[in-house]
Amino acid sequence: MNQQLTGQRVLVVGGARDLGLAVARAVAAEGATAVVGARDAARAAAAAGTIEGAKSVRVDVTDEVSIVAALREAGPLDHVVVLASAHHNVPVTELDHDRTVAAFEAKVIGPLMLAKHTARGLPAHGSIVLFSGVAAWNPSPGYAVMGIANGAVAFAVQHLAAELAPVRVNAVSPGIVDSGSWDGLGAGKPAFLAQAAGGTLVGRAGSADDVTAAVVWLLGAGFVSGETIHVEGGARLR
Repeated sequence: MNQQLTGQRVLVVGGARDLGLAVARAVAAEGATAVVGARDAARAAAAAGTIEGAKSVRVDVTDEVSIVAALREAGPLDHVVVLASAHHNVPVTELDHDRTVAAFEAKVIGPLMLAKHTARGLPAHGSIVLFSGVAAWNPSPGYAVMGIANGAVAFAVQHLAAELAPVRVNAVSPGIVDSGSWDGLGAGKPAFLAQAAGGTLVGRAGSADDVTAAVVWLLGAGFVSGETIHVEGGARLR
């Protein structure tokens, strides 16, 4: 590690588990103070306890009051990474209104509110990194809400980058990643990942390190803004 984030503070919203926790650990390894944000304060604190020097805050991106309180508690920040999501993967004919709204609140509206309340406080070298996903570019029955919300993220970073400059705003769009979120499949996990690997151009599923490397790069990429970086082995091209 080259410690490129030494002395900086990075809020990772959704940082208490799986890929979010991997991001928090990665920024800490680069010298930053990781601030782990999650809806469950106890879980956020427990996750932060596994990372040297990390802090934790309770934040619910669907609640603007919670966002304001969390940012006040977090203190000065250099970067914000948002991994919040609320999946509602069902056929369009079975959509539930409230769960559909919740999915967009987590993926789009919440990040907009975070941008609203961090924009003036972030330094000129600061940035916001949102998370999209390969479903936006690979339409598939049963994944309309996820795909549309992820697609909206890609447009959001362009608009936010233009409005919040010089603060940079970018997104990472991962594919199927072995980050811990698929552990619930148990004995079926290897077969699932093998199938995912067959849907890429590189012949393998992603790892958490693939994604965290992209996030860390974006945090330090001072001449990159308004971009969505695809970390999915070319899956959107299959």
